[in-house]
Amino acid sequence: MKILVNNAAREIAGPSLADAVEQLGFGNAVVATAVDGDFVPARKRASMMLRDGHAVEVLAPMQGG
Repeated sequence: MKILVNNAAREIAGPSLADAVEQLGFGNAVVATAVDGDFVPARKRASMMLRDGHAVEVLAPMQGG
């Protein structure tokens, strides 16, 4: 399926957000995710089914000071 990941077109097998996070190489990384602008907690990624055209954001926490 074709989705946007951080504003870049990507092709993934899907079907869930959890699958997409794994396929995109984030695996065990601690990241925040959103689909079409709505935050999706890690515990709900497996039940969030993606469709063609969904916009997915994957953000890693940053340290600063």
